Amino acid sequence: MPALHSELQSVHDLLRARRLDRTLTSVSPVTPPSAAPFALAAVNRALAGGLPRGQVSEIAGPSSSGRTSLAWAALAAATARGEWVALVDTFDRFDAEWGAGAGLGLSQLLWVRGQALSKTASAVDPAWVPGVRGVSGPGTLLERTVDRAIKALSLIVQSGVCTLVVLDLIDAPAHGLARIPRSTWLRIQRVIEGSDTAVVLLAAVPLARSAGGLSIVTGVGRGASGVADARHDRSRWKGTHDRSRRLGGLATGLRATSPRGFVGGLPYLAGC
Repeated sequence: MPALHSELQSVHDLLRARRLDRTLTSVSPVTPPSAAPFALAAVNRALAGGLPRGQVSEIAGPSSSGRTSLAWAALAAATARGEWVALVDTFDRFDAEWGAGAGLGLSQLLWVRGQALSKTASAVDPAWVPGVRGVSGPGTLLERTVDRAIKALSLIVQSGVCTLVVLDLIDAPAHGLARIPRSTWLRIQRVIEGSDTAVVLLAAVPLARSAGGLSIVTGVGRGASGVADARHDRSRWKGTHDRSRRLGGLATGLRATSPRGFVGGLPYLAGC
């Protein structure tokens, strides 16, 4: 029996060393992961503190639903705490002036700028599997742009410098994103597990999250088309040109889910 106990302990130690011990049944209490709060008290209350650190979460929703504003609120809160953050801007859509106006400390932001291009469904080659199999030849510009963004995300999380990293994939075609292998996000999760880093995938539709991450969907309460009805459409915009237009006020819905089911939600979130 002592020999068997010693062998079992050796197996357990090996699993722990490789961070696989969480798959074992344990009667010891599980310490909840720390959270990276948003710069929005109401959201923090709904999400039990904010984005879980050491996990991959996602923010998704239709256009003008508050998805980007929510991501910027998380980045702004992190820089206000003195943390370093990163934004992988796949299609070079980020407006630095807008970000500063939202409270984001630009001096603490690593901005990885991708290639500005129009999103077209025909730009995706059927043979393309991001990060796994390229097309014959150099591939399309859109394919290479998404691949570079994912590689940039991997390098940033491996450095361990930034405690909040946002990957903006909003303008990527949905059918192209659907072909990104699940193992891509598992590799990212493997790197940040147990660390203070939180990764957020920003997309038009739910994409992926880790086992302990959150899936936050904005625009709850809207119709099937994703457009809010007149009773709830209280969004306010500043600026008259597409490049200078920014959100001055927002009324939207938010729903968050976790691996264990529903976490929280706000029927309508004003003042983002």
